[in-house]
Parts: sequence; structure tokens; C-alpha cells
Amino acid sequence: MLKKSLLQILILPLAFLISNNSAATALPGQPTEDVETWIKAHPTLSPRSGERFLVTKSDTAAQRFSFQAMVSAPGKVTFSKNRSQIRTERISMYDAINGMSLDRLKESLRIIYGLDIYQDYKGAQVIYEYPNQSAINAARFAKTPIREGLTGELRVGDRYAYWVEVAQAKNGKAYTGQMTVFLKSDLDKLEEEIRNR
Repeated sequence: MLKKSLLQILILPLAFLISNNSAATALPGQPTEDVETWIKAHPTLSPRSGERFLVTKSDTAAQRFSFQAMVSAPGKVTFSKNRSQIRTERISMYDAINGMSLDRLKESLRIIYGLDIYQDYKGAQVIYEYPNQSAINAARFAKTPIREGLTGELRVGDRYAYWVEVAQAKNGKAYTGQMTVFLKSDLDKLEEEIRNR
């Protein structure tokens, strides 16, 4: 029997079980206790015993999903004075069987957070997209194919900022990606880091 993709098994069937009102009850900016409670009660995330702010799921070695809530800003790790407030939540997916796409990441955002956050993302202003041609040329010159294969964007919505990134292999197929929801106050830091990496 063929195994279904991780997204089909863990996420898509539960899309209809999550109500729009209860899906996004714990987001960046909220206390860690509230986010931890939300993660435990979320039917899609359903953490295993011992999982608190990092939930991982694996269908096969070739398919993985993780959700992580962090007290730090996205990007390079910096010290956070307020360790009682979540600043960043990241969905990461790896699928060597079916590949990865921006559409799958967007659908994961909708399933986990509900329609309100999905609409905030959809209506968000794109403030930076990469790579541009100079970044591709620099990556080729430096012989860093990983950088050359990164495609992403930063968006700012009414409620949150969003960072979506997909990594393509040399053959042009993407296998891994991430969707990050974070506080708008951390946008400048992350944009500078991405532009200068």
C-alpha cells in the first residue's frame, strides 16, 4: 500500500475539524502559558508527551512536519528579555516524495491558524522578495547552491508579519519550506538579516 503524504495524513483531513474561532487563540505576542495550552489542545498539532513548544511529526524519513513557538525574534537568535511572551511561531515541512510548494505552506497556515490569520496573510503587503538576479549571481560566484535555491518573501499584514521560504535543489524541485508568523516589531531585524545573508 502506498503511503500518503504527511500533509494528507496529518493536516488536510483535519482542516474541517478546526473552527475559525478557536484555531488562532494563541499567537505571537501572547503569554507562553496560553500558547502552550493552545498547542496541547490543537487537533492538528496534537503534541506527544513531553512536547511543549516544539511539535514534530514524521510519516517516513522522507516526510517531516514541525511547529515551533519561540520567545525570540525570527532569524538569527538573539537574547530575549521577555521570556514569558511568544514572539515567533514557525511551521516547517520537508517532503522528499511529493516536494514542497508555497501553496502547501499557505494551506498549512490556514489549517493551523484559521481563516482570520490566513486572510491577514493573503492581504499582507509584500515588502521583500528573493532571490533577485544579483543574489543569484553572487551565490553562483560563491558556489553556494543552497543560497541560490532559496525563494522567499516577507509580508506585513494588519495583525502580523510573515516570512515564507522554500528551498529548491539543483534539479529545481523544492523539498523543504517554512512559514513563520511573527510580531511586526521584529520585521526590520529580519529583513536586514535576509538582505545581508
